[in-house]
Amino acid sequence: MTLGSLFDGIGGFPLAGVMCGITPVWSSEIEPFPLKVTAARFPDMKQLGSVTDIDGAKVEPVDIITFGSPCQDLSVAGKQKGIHEGERSSLFFEAVRIAKEMRAHDRATGRTGVDVRPRFLVWENVPGAFSSHQGEDFRAVLEALGGIAK
Repeated sequence: MTLGSLFDGIGGFPLAGVMCGITPVWSSEIEPFPLKVTAARFPDMKQLGSVTDIDGAKVEPVDIITFGSPCQDLSVAGKQKGIHEGERSSLFFEAVRIAKEMRAHDRATGRTGVDVRPRFLVWENVPGAFSSHQGEDFRAVLEALGGIAK
């Protein structure tokens, strides 16, 4: 199995993947220090830059996409602007876009059923994601993730 990591940070998801026999293929991160850490830990993993610049139809397809999208707008420690209005937390939808584009490309090239990639998405976020806007933001997350399979 292969893995792509969005909002990669210092490569926690790729590290866990390697420990489970999964090959990290690419990651997306924009902060300089985490980029140096993952370059040292995973020299063969491609660095793709910002999620806003990734075209899911053009990036190498992977079985698993992991992401811990920015949480500042959902966290109880933040301003709680929410997943739609928050400048950083709304980047969650970039991960959804990338997964949809990758799946559409796989279908267009003849893959069907469970062979369409990514097969799995793993999203990590803060407890505030459940309560932000009285749970409406988490509902939006579930709807967006559920809509990827269509």
